[in-house]
Amino acid sequence: MFERFTQDARAVVVGAVAHAERAGAERVEETHVLLALLDREGSRGSFALAALGLPPGGRDGVVRELGEARRRGGLSRADADALSGLGIDLAEIVARIEEEHGEGVLADSGRGGATGRRTGRRLFDRGARDLLTESLRITLGRRDRRIGDEHLLLALTARPGVPAEVLADHGVTHESLTRVLYGPGAATDAGTGEAKAG
Repeated sequence: MFERFTQDARAVVVGAVAHAERAGAERVEETHVLLALLDREGSRGSFALAALGLPPGGRDGVVRELGEARRRGGLSRADADALSGLGIDLAEIVARIEEEHGEGVLADSGRGGATGRRTGRRLFDRGARDLLTESLRITLGRRDRRIGDEHLLLALTARPGVPAEVLADHGVTHESLTRVLYGPGAATDAGTGEAKAG
């Protein structure tokens, strides 16, 4: 599939690996892909983000919210709200765990080794692999020839999870991206990337 990637999409994949390495993560995750997308300038994906109010350098809020989710052990705000509905205060649990084991201990759960360093090639975790597969589906559904960074961005917003939630909080949803990238009448089915009537 990698041979179908544009130069920008390949740069995102390489950037995601670099973000994982800097974080000391054992595997490349969807959040690393999002961080790499936020790093891009001059690509179709970066132009779409800027059109939706996330210009380069103005993405500190997204990065901060991703860090907060990592501190919660990767749970989204929706997960925290669901637990709250069951009478479980996630913030209190995180505070107690950090009091006992140190601040950021849940964020470190995906790190390799005692030092957080690992040599060798970083593999993509299941979520990141599924994200790449979803980007291919969207590309084929749109009848685009190559997978660009915009398809990776669309795939991130089409999948449930922390990256989509954080982007939506900043006005970047699958629907808004589709409008910016393909025009106002171009609604898509998030699961298949196929155009819907309407």
